[in-house]
Amino acid sequence: MTAIKYKAYSLNNYLSIPQVEKLSARAKRNIEVVSHVFPFKVNNYVIDELIDWDNYENDPIFHLTFPQEGMLLPHHYNKMAGALEQSPDKIFHKETSNKIRVQLNPHPAGQQEHNIPEIDGQKLMGLQHKYRETVLFFPSSGQTCHSYCTFCFRWPQFVGMEELKFAMKETELLIKYLEKHQEVTDILFTGGDPMIMNFKVFQKYIEPFLEDDNKTNIQTIRIGTKSLSFWPYKFLTDDGADDFLRLFERITSKGINLALMAHFSHPRELDTQAVQEAIKRIKRTGAQIRTQSPLLKHINDKPEIWAEMWRKQVNLNCIPYYMFVVRDTGAQHHFAVTLADSWEIWRKAYQNVSGICRTVRGPSMSCTPGKVQVLGVSEINGEKVFVLRFLQGRNPDWVARPFFAKYDEDAIWMDTLEPAFGDSFFFEEEAEMVYGENYYDPQVSSFE
Repeated sequence: MTAIKYKAYSLNNYLSIPQVEKLSARAKRNIEVVSHVFPFKVNNYVIDELIDWDNYENDPIFHLTFPQEGMLLPHHYNKMAGALEQSPDKIFHKETSNKIRVQLNPHPAGQQEHNIPEIDGQKLMGLQHKYRETVLFFPSSGQTCHSYCTFCFRWPQFVGMEELKFAMKETELLIKYLEKHQEVTDILFTGGDPMIMNFKVFQKYIEPFLEDDNKTNIQTIRIGTKSLSFWPYKFLTDDGADDFLRLFERITSKGINLALMAHFSHPRELDTQAVQEAIKRIKRTGAQIRTQSPLLKHINDKPEIWAEMWRKQVNLNCIPYYMFVVRDTGAQHHFAVTLADSWEIWRKAYQNVSGICRTVRGPSMSCTPGKVQVLGVSEINGEKVFVLRFLQGRNPDWVARPFFAKYDEDAIWMDTLEPAFGDSFFFEEEAEMVYGENYYDPQVSSFE
């Protein structure tokens, strides 16, 4: 396959993209305003192979990568637009955008309050340990992406506000923590995108797990990545592509399960020759590829889209894993689908695929107490309710225990649901004792 050189575009140079000539003046203005608040980066592969520029207004990948007016609430949009019109001063622009950002619940689900572990009295700001068996690791060199998703719930990693950022360089502290916590069997390299790193940097993070004197209990290494969607040449023709694949083989030959947690948000991302060949090369190493995405208005909010996507993934030997609900941060109001509609989309898509595709779980909310799945809508004693359960919980004993919330056709997130029977959900008393009253409410509402 012919090598293609990576070229990134952002607010500073996106007007040099030839296809941008097709955009209306309003679309360009929206990009200018919204990308002062949310991160914006796109690359030549996405531009040339994934977007239908003749129908960009309705194109799902355009909505996935180019900032849209509705991503900012009207008063925030007007505030940012006004700042840009009022002064050319970039410091003033940054101050304005930062004031907006802190109102958008930048770290939902207790990420800073409840998830950051310590060792020897030192907080490990590049780790999150929410569930007993799994630790998330944010390597400092992996805190960007080949292209940014407009819905991204990790947007604070990319906007230059260091106080909002998770990152860590010290592999020694990571290993020390894992050696001490033998209950941890899974480590998830996340970001950003770990696959943005060059091979030599990435290898340094992996080598400790491959050494003969490894004293951790890590049995699975996960890599959260959008690279297959946004830059499959990482595994094809980029410098280090073959080195990465050989490293993957070393991991699996060591008896460690390697899983790429691949983010695919639309079937079109699976259609190019490049992504299909990259998947084949990765699979030959013995690695798994598991797929996940949020359910997103304007991008994939139809059951036939999900059914097609799951079928294509399975046909490429990938494992459908999660359908997520849009998290309560950033532009949630723009991308959110109600819980009731999410379940209907899930159910209809699930009904239209074979059993081999039904490894997927959802719709799932990654909220403060855990991953809560909407199992369905039912009627109990004449009351319409949501049936819910934990797929993961801060307390493992919460997992797989059904519970009920009052039906709310407008609800889009856990924190607006009310218990259907009794004054509280079964887990709340214990959670409040450990984490404090109202622990799973957002710190700052994105609807202020």
